[in-house]
Amino acid sequence: MFIGRERELDALNKLYASDRFEFAVIYGRRRVGKTALINQFIKDKNAIYFMGVESNAKQNLENFSRSILEYHSGIGTENSFLSFQAALEYVFKLSEKERLILAIDEYPYVARSEKSLASTLQMLIDKYRDSSKLMLILCGSSMSYMEDHVLAYKAPLYGRRTAQMKLLPFDFEETCRYFQHFSDEDKALIYGIVGGTPQYLLQMNDKKSVEDNIKNTYLNPTSALFEEPENLIKQEVREPALYNAIITAIATGSTRMSEISSKVGEDTNVCSAYVKNLVSLGIIRKETPYGEKASRKVIYSIEDNMFRFWYRFVPENNSIIARGAADLAYKRIEPFLSDYMGKVFEEICKQYLWKLLLSEKCPVQFSSLGRWWGNDPNEKRQAEIDILAEQDKTTALFGECKWTNEKVDLGVLETLVKRSDLFSYKSKYFYLFAKSGFTKGCADRAKEMGNVALVRYGDMVIKI
Repeated sequence: MFIGRERELDALNKLYASDRFEFAVIYGRRRVGKTALINQFIKDKNAIYFMGVESNAKQNLENFSRSILEYHSGIGTENSFLSFQAALEYVFKLSEKERLILAIDEYPYVARSEKSLASTLQMLIDKYRDSSKLMLILCGSSMSYMEDHVLAYKAPLYGRRTAQMKLLPFDFEETCRYFQHFSDEDKALIYGIVGGTPQYLLQMNDKKSVEDNIKNTYLNPTSALFEEPENLIKQEVREPALYNAIITAIATGSTRMSEISSKVGEDTNVCSAYVKNLVSLGIIRKETPYGEKASRKVIYSIEDNMFRFWYRFVPENNSIIARGAADLAYKRIEPFLSDYMGKVFEEICKQYLWKLLLSEKCPVQFSSLGRWWGNDPNEKRQAEIDILAEQDKTTALFGECKWTNEKVDLGVLETLVKRSDLFSYKSKYFYLFAKSGFTKGCADRAKEMGNVALVRYGDMVIKI
């Protein structure tokens, strides 16, 4: 089942339609659906697809040769080109006569085994680009390698690509398309548990309860997800133990660098370097209060929901999970799920506002939005605003998100309005988002003010 990626497919098809040499780079974290996207794109086209393996140059050349010769002759063969240059030149010459796609998946494996591959590709692209109808696709899961050795200014292939795509996990709307049988609330819970990574979504069964899905995956030592985060970290970094400790510290509430270094027992400078790598991998998010670019108030959170859920709940319950006590482990997790979903709901609400903006239905034409926190001199304590977005320094949107079983009351609206007084915007709009709706007092006051939108989660799922 292939869902989503309409923009990426449209971009690839436009490149294909040019009927001239094109070179697209596709990269992104493992399990995000890069191979599925390529296969969907090439399924009705003349294409040579080759996936590199983590082996030596000889094996990769043999596999590459087999892919080329099977395309050309239609039959399997044990013959092999003498070099990658000979193999690639053969493909470039084929593409002078017909529109042809060459997709090299897991390119970093091949390039690491054959050090001269990038330079060879550079030479052949420069030689054939004017006469070739080849559409070359290089794809990789090692984001650092793709950014440093393919996209970077000093890389041999710099300046040759005609397009690049960094594939990200699905947003909440796309995630919902996977599931027909989950309730609206369960869709949010599943998104909070595994995020929008396609491979993880496929592990979820929408004919079972959220509880059963958690037990069958995170609390099951034989499941594909049980050791997934640790395995991914091992593939991306050299010292996984410290990385695991840092992620665990952040997932369990240590959000500032000083807190993280104290929790893991390492110097702040050491932790800073490791956290920077985790940010570049898309696992950790670095945040500053909205509108403050350089700030000492920097905090860190888990960007990926699968990592966030796993590191929040699995390590501390590992001993009983290993003994097959999934029911007991779930009983320990369940009381914290509602609090855990608070940040997930904030993200869903932000996505909702972006879609309002893109459909020209948002009263504030913002270019970015985020969270704000800082000192409230009136209350003489720290204050926080879940969502803040501005337009031209004159107009702003303030949002509050509540994932609770109780209806949001007037006090929540009044607090948000009071906190907005910390800012000097001329025009202000307020958005309250609630899982369970609003009290009559809150609804009446919102109607009276005229600049307040009350959004129930159930309505968001329909519109998002």
